[in-house]
Amino acid sequence: MDKDFTLSERQIYTVSELTQRIKSLLERSYPFVWVAGEISNFRIPVSGHFYFSIKDAGAQISAVMFRAQNRSMKFGIEDGMAVVAMGRINVYEPRGIYQIIVEYLEPKGIGVLQLAFEQLKARLAAEGLFDENTKRSLPFLPQTIGVVTSPTGAVLRDIIHVVNRRFPNVVMEIAPVKVQGEGAAEEIAEALELLNERNNADVIVVARGGGSLEDLQPFNSETVARAIFASHIPVISAVGHETDFTIADFAADLRAPTPSTAAELIVPLKVDLLRRIQDIKAVLKIAVFQRLQLLSERTLQISRRLVHPSKQIADYRLRLDETFGRIEQGFSRQLNSMENRLYVMKGRLDRCSPRVMVDNLNVLLKHYHQTLFSAMQFCLQSQRATLRTTVAGLNALSPLAIMERGYSVTRALPDYALVRDTQQVSVGQHVEVTVSRGTMICRIERKAKDGKTDI
Repeated sequence: MDKDFTLSERQIYTVSELTQRIKSLLERSYPFVWVAGEISNFRIPVSGHFYFSIKDAGAQISAVMFRAQNRSMKFGIEDGMAVVAMGRINVYEPRGIYQIIVEYLEPKGIGVLQLAFEQLKARLAAEGLFDENTKRSLPFLPQTIGVVTSPTGAVLRDIIHVVNRRFPNVVMEIAPVKVQGEGAAEEIAEALELLNERNNADVIVVARGGGSLEDLQPFNSETVARAIFASHIPVISAVGHETDFTIADFAADLRAPTPSTAAELIVPLKVDLLRRIQDIKAVLKIAVFQRLQLLSERTLQISRRLVHPSKQIADYRLRLDETFGRIEQGFSRQLNSMENRLYVMKGRLDRCSPRVMVDNLNVLLKHYHQTLFSAMQFCLQSQRATLRTTVAGLNALSPLAIMERGYSVTRALPDYALVRDTQQVSVGQHVEVTVSRGTMICRIERKAKDGKTDI
């Protein structure tokens, strides 16, 4: 520079003037600009504005995104994130620095909605909303199905058609909602809460047809995910096509690839159930018949081994009659033998004719006769007493005689085990009680042992 310039030839600016000219030049030259780079030094003060830097390998620029713009963002910002920002250049005069006022920000290399999806999915998974141990099983045959979907779409018609075809007795409770656009997520969440409050449905289907990521956005919202997780009724998510996955799919108890498939998963085929019932009835009929046949055979075997007390008494009487017969025959033989001996001796006496001997022999004969007669009477009386004692003992031991005195025989059902102790039965169990003139089936209401009652 030529040092000989006169003062009048120099154009001298104040700092404020120069800064204002730079500000005017930059803001006119770059009213809106797109900048790609990496987020660094990200912070959010109490004002709610975003302050950060956008940098690359060679430089960085300060950036600010005011609260009015950042509150509509669908994803979170963090250091190290690659982004594309659209904004306007601004010079902050008090400090003499320039910065970019960001109006719009999106992730670089991935869509905004996809990034928001991944971030929300990771956050809710960390909170436990997707844990498998919180998933509930579907009812085998629901009486009422709650359906949260658009009332005008083909989805509702498909679900109704499949349910009526498979099991027409099932009732459907429809909760009509918007499935896309502004306020759709809130309507879906409110419909889920309403169905839970009514508590009529056994299972709830949240459904809509296929669409773009933007169309499915209500089902990727935190509002719907938390409403599904809070439901005490099992929820099936049937959103989009088979390849579409939403946050609602992960929060639900079960994901169905399509709404029609959801209806098939919930409702079994009525004809299949009827066929299974018939098969089970046939199996039960055979099992009951075989069981009854086995019990009948066991009863017959036991009855053959049992001897009636009257038959036992008759057998003893027959044996006593045989014994009396043998005794009488023995006495008869003895008497005949003695008579023969007397006849022989009388003959001898007659031949000898000693009168005294004859008299003595007569006396002796009477004595022997009396002795034999007394012995026979004593023996007969003894046998009769033994017989009476035996008969009385048999009668005392007879179960029928015991039952005549008020006793009974108790057998536990279903195995007919003889009950000797209260520990063999339990309250509510059925038993068979046999008395002298019949049998009763009774139910145990309470038990007592050693004076203590066990209810």
